[in-house]
Amino acid sequence: MATEARRRSDHDRASVHRAVGEGRTLAAAMPRLILEARRVAATVVHGLHGRRRAGPGENFWQYRRFVSGEPASRVDWRRSARDDHLYVREQEWEAAHTVWIWPDRSPSMVFASPLAHDSKLYRTLVIALALAEVLVEGGERVGVPGLLRPTGSRNVIERMAQAIGHDSDEQASLPPNFAPSPLSEIVVLSDLWSEIGDVRRTLTQLAASGAHGHVVQIVDPAEETFPYWGRIEFVEPEGGGRITAGRAQNWRADYAARVARHRAEIRSETDRLAWSFIVHRTDRPQAELLLALHGRIGGNLADGGSRHQAARPRVTV
Repeated sequence: MATEARRRSDHDRASVHRAVGEGRTLAAAMPRLILEARRVAATVVHGLHGRRRAGPGENFWQYRRFVSGEPASRVDWRRSARDDHLYVREQEWEAAHTVWIWPDRSPSMVFASPLAHDSKLYRTLVIALALAEVLVEGGERVGVPGLLRPTGSRNVIERMAQAIGHDSDEQASLPPNFAPSPLSEIVVLSDLWSEIGDVRRTLTQLAASGAHGHVVQIVDPAEETFPYWGRIEFVEPEGGGRITAGRAQNWRADYAARVARHRAEIRSETDRLAWSFIVHRTDRPQAELLLALHGRIGGNLADGGSRHQAARPRVTV
């Protein structure tokens, strides 16, 4: 049993070291991340209904037949000259709000146990890029706090990847304090293992302007199930602390209780703010999370309702 525990512990440490190396060479890994993000986005984007519609704006959307009673000034005479009908040139509605996507790239995100193929960091970045692609395809603008101004550019994935890959600043575990507009939405992708007081303070600051948000806790299955036996040394990736368990299996019940309590406190905070909360395990399909997020973003606005209606149901994907 002890030999198996040591083997598993060595395997986990090796996974951490591999993930740390991945984090340090993020720019080099970006081409692979971009390809994976495009693949995931393509699996869900077909069949989704975008939120583009006619209305005031600068970008051309479509021609439609002129309707009797409309002002003649709306007729596009150049297009109408091509056949026997009158046409109106419609612009794309530009009241679409901005979606801010914040992917956690702190040291704790590089963990990957033998129970999952992806590190939390890899999964987070793929979802962030794929979500940006799907949103822009649907007519939204996307930004990254502190890195990328809101854009509706078709090459949003490349722009996000370039901004992230060239960011050499120390990575925090929670989003920076910034002031999104009241019509904005915020997507936080993180493992959320920070102190609950820090989580509460951050979410309260982000919601202060009236912006709506979606919090996604991305976890490795080992962080959920604590599948450890025997003597194991655990290393804290951000503080550098170490703790040794003589019989790790005896810690499982207490560990599960602490995780449940921490998650319940996060849910309580998101419920208070009328934000949505999703738990995503890295051994689950990426498309599940992408679909769940897309279904929540802009949902209330699309229905003509208020953002601050009843909180959305809690979901694990």
